Amino acid sequence: MTFDTTPAFCRAGFDLDPGRIPLLVSMPHMGSYIPADIAQTLVPRARQSEDADWHMDRLYDFALDMGASVLRPRVSRYVVDLNRPPDDAPMYPGAANTELCPTRFFTGEPLYQSGQEPSVEARLARRQAYWQPYHDALGQELKRLVALHGRVLLWDAHSIRSQLPWLFEGLLPDLNVGTAGGQSADPAIERAVMQACLQDKRYSHVLNGRFKGGYITRHYGQPAQGVHAVQLELCQRHYMQEMAPYAYLPEQAELLQPTLERMVRAAFVALEGLSR
Repeated sequence: MTFDTTPAFCRAGFDLDPGRIPLLVSMPHMGSYIPADIAQTLVPRARQSEDADWHMDRLYDFALDMGASVLRPRVSRYVVDLNRPPDDAPMYPGAANTELCPTRFFTGEPLYQSGQEPSVEARLARRQAYWQPYHDALGQELKRLVALHGRVLLWDAHSIRSQLPWLFEGLLPDLNVGTAGGQSADPAIERAVMQACLQDKRYSHVLNGRFKGGYITRHYGQPAQGVHAVQLELCQRHYMQEMAPYAYLPEQAELLQPTLERMVRAAFVALEGLSR
């Protein structure tokens, strides 16, 4: 695998498509770009960004058709995790966690060559260069949509391998919905999403199970302020190869997409039905 030597500040960053309706889809882990200076400190395996949320933009292409805002990073989560708090506090105390600047694969092995882990200064620099601009854009877009519409639905889109013993036991449910234990979205939105899950018996589902929502869901999901946040962590085996080369599987994805769209639309309808 080769690496672009273009300076990180030119290549890294994000893409934002501003929408016309009060719906913002965030895809904080779909990036795979690793700047060359960081790539050379990683073990060779890490340079493929295997723990990326691959193909999220393709899987959620219906969101743009709906008129939603879509925010997509370019940088890999191995550089900085955009869904972790800036103070690096564990999201799931008592369980295996990855850090703001991860040092392990989802399988538990080290990402970095021995002695090459990022220093405190390097982690701060990455937070300033990559994490902060993404969150500035996210916060500003939410503010714009609330100003226009009075409220907004933030849908945080994620995917993960179905089996990762270092992170969870056994086979993960297919659709893992998180609302920070019911704190990040109105109950009507939560109910609508789960009802949409029930309409397709092919996929198992759970609410606030192993994945209750990361920093984005917990921090920005403030129903009293008009922002309702839902995280979906879905199993990759239903739309892509879970191992290299991580290829998109169109036939399987076409089966999954109607369910995803139904979930998002149900949440949006519920948002629109909330009394002002």
